[in-house]
Amino acid sequence: MTTATTDTPQAAAFRRQVLNPVKLKLFMLQKLPMAWLAGLRLTQLTPEAATVTVRYKYLTQNPFRSLYFACLAMAAELASGIQSMMHVQAGGPVSMLVTGIQGTFTKKAVGLISFTCPDGLHIAQAIAESRATGEGRTVECTSTGVDEAGDVVAIFRLTWSYRARK
Repeated sequence: MTTATTDTPQAAAFRRQVLNPVKLKLFMLQKLPMAWLAGLRLTQLTPEAATVTVRYKYLTQNPFRSLYFACLAMAAELASGIQSMMHVQAGGPVSMLVTGIQGTFTKKAVGLISFTCPDGLHIAQAIAESRATGEGRTVECTSTGVDEAGDVVAIFRLTWSYRARK
């Protein structure tokens, strides 16, 4: 593996901050107010993977008594986006942008849904390559949402674009 996949002190400091529930709420209130309003929670963040939860409640419901697809998409995006933010901390500035999203829904989403994205190493590699070459890189990340029974309710594929800034 390349050095891009190792945990850096900056990434570890970022992880400590966002895994603190109070600091995460303040960050979301300032930078991601809709995620804060929907009640998204970061439950796991490592250099390899992240897990974000969203609960079915009044503010996240649709008329069919399940989680609104946009709330599911927010949780799926945050699971990959928070890893991107963590890996960007390791060096100079890098712009990051979602350039594509595809969702597949397999079961009615009620209760607590956990989205896990295991693509942290691919993200770190793309960011390192962009920094080394100065060119943009893309990564397709997969965030899988499971309910409390462990059944898959949705799978999102998000394409992230990274470009090192000068």
